[in-house]
Amino acid sequence: ELKQEITRTLTAGNPNAPQNIVRYRFKEREYKLVEDMDQTAIHFTLNGNMIHKDSDEGRRQSIRSSIEAEASVETAAETSEEVEIKDEEQTGDTEAAGEGEGEGEQKGEGEEEGEATADEPEAVEEAEEAEAEEPPPTKAPEKKLANQFNFIERASMTPQNPLRERACQSEPLPSENFSANVNQWDIYDAYVEELDRMEKAKEKEKAKPQAVKKEEEKKGVQKLSHVEPQHIEPITRVAKAAKIAERMVNLNTFDDIAQDFKYFEDASDEFRGQQGTLLPLWHFQYDKTKKLAVTAISWNPKYNDLFAVGYGSYDFMKQGHGMVLLYSLKNPSFPEYVFSGNSGVMCLDFNSEHPHLMVVGFYDGNVAIYSLKKATSQPIYKSSAESGKHTEPVWQVKWQKDDMDNNSNFFSISSDGRIVSWTLVKNELVHVDIIKLSVDGTMQGPEGLQLQTLGCGTSFDFHKKIDYLFLVGTEEGKIYKCSKNYSNQFLDVFEAHHMAVDTVSWNPYHLKVFISCSSDWTVKIWDHTIKTPMFTYDLSCAVGDVAWSPYSSTVFAAVTTDGKAHVFDLNINKHEPLCTQLVVTRKKNKTTHIQFNPVYPIIIIGDERGLITSLKLSPNLRKMPKEKKGQEVKKGPEVEMAKLEKLLSLVREPENKE
Repeated sequence: ELKQEITRTLTAGNPNAPQNIVRYRFKEREYKLVEDMDQTAIHFTLNGNMIHKDSDEGRRQSIRSSIEAEASVETAAETSEEVEIKDEEQTGDTEAAGEGEGEGEQKGEGEEEGEATADEPEAVEEAEEAEAEEPPPTKAPEKKLANQFNFIERASMTPQNPLRERACQSEPLPSENFSANVNQWDIYDAYVEELDRMEKAKEKEKAKPQAVKKEEEKKGVQKLSHVEPQHIEPITRVAKAAKIAERMVNLNTFDDIAQDFKYFEDASDEFRGQQGTLLPLWHFQYDKTKKLAVTAISWNPKYNDLFAVGYGSYDFMKQGHGMVLLYSLKNPSFPEYVFSGNSGVMCLDFNSEHPHLMVVGFYDGNVAIYSLKKATSQPIYKSSAESGKHTEPVWQVKWQKDDMDNNSNFFSISSDGRIVSWTLVKNELVHVDIIKLSVDGTMQGPEGLQLQTLGCGTSFDFHKKIDYLFLVGTEEGKIYKCSKNYSNQFLDVFEAHHMAVDTVSWNPYHLKVFISCSSDWTVKIWDHTIKTPMFTYDLSCAVGDVAWSPYSSTVFAAVTTDGKAHVFDLNINKHEPLCTQLVVTRKKNKTTHIQFNPVYPIIIIGDERGLITSLKLSPNLRKMPKEKKGQEVKKGPEVEMAKLEKLLSLVREPENKE
């Protein structure tokens, strides 16, 4: 205890200084809190009585003392003069008295004259002796200053600035009293007149030629362009600065996560062998989507930090509104864009050639296109019953390359068995049915009618190189290989799963390989030229989604309804996942979708409570081939394709030998 060091920090602030003193300010006519308090604390004071002679006070006192000394000398001189004058007067009186006595004696007796003359020299001698015996005049006592150095009473007055009031007087506005009675028929007549006026205005518009209308529209646009700046809200002027400030605040708040995202590499992977982990990073949640499930996730092809999330519900009994939110990794606390719809969102996709265009499929069968360039939250295109919308939920949408006329187009698949191609032509959506899925056999209808049953499409994916080739997954568990050129028949049928095919996806590197997952707990990897799966993985729970990684042809990840994420690398382990990690901790919550970021080593996972979780892959999950001495490591699509082909050849060999 004696050796223990206790650190005490001394600060310049006085802890006993008051913090809430309020004083009245006459200029502002209100009480104000005193902000600057004196923080000095006096521990020892000693009043002295010495003043430096060169100081102002010392000079004043020396001048004052010299003046008083002069005054005292003058008073002493005056008193000595007065004494001399009095002595002279006394001698004059005595002389006069002596003369009078002599005259009287002359008039009287002559004998007395001799006695008087004899007495005169004696009187003079007595007067001289008396003067010699008189003491010198006393000097006036000097006045001592009270408290000469300790206290000086001073007073000062500061002039108060007079308050000036300015006022202007104007004439009161004229006012008039108005009153009127309104009955129901008056209101009815007013509405009828207004309707008549509107109908006449419409008729005039119709009667105008097209050229006049265009000119008026141009004039109107020009007028609006001049008027608009005056009506811009103040918040829009600082919107950009506010967004930057918000991102900076979030960057400071989540600084530790940003550091992990950029620099952290899990060193413990060296001791795990082949196993890897997922490091949780940011969580994305919006208050209005807490009761909605994540039904779709898609990364923007141009901005690597921007991704869109669709919200809806997979429960038939709990259908309501839907939302599309666009988040950025730079601002995890609030979405960049918010779009809402009357029906639940089931799927969405970004256009690779026009990254600002986003297509969304809804539970009610509609498809809509949103533009991020537009300030409005309404779609720029939307299907309707007249324009051939689906009659069942739209489960997936995919953009395709622009057609010959440079019109953007996309495909959609629905439970109604239709695969529809939509084209954006001027101001409308034009649809063409590509394929109608049908199930083998017929169903007995009323009165003995034979009805053909339609298949229910749940997912599809287009080949990365061959434009016309695409795969379709159905609720029956089958996967159809289709072509845009043939609308009535399939190129091939795979008996893939026992339950609905949730996702089907082509490998981004190998032209023949695709992957599928289903609610029958399995993930299967296929070669589209072979009817049987190359690899089958049982994950012991319904699989919600599966996705290939963008950096390796042999890495893929899947999410299951028990809240777990599974990451596989066929090049390292062909039988088991390298990582199985619980992402969702709450009970009765399921993970629904997963997506790899196209550039960064992270994945995002959505669940049924509207939460998006981002996780970073540890080094073991993204291993690249090691460099050998004297050899350069080859990289590129050809190397990845050869790596997967080597694995597939091991599986195909027994069949070839047979």
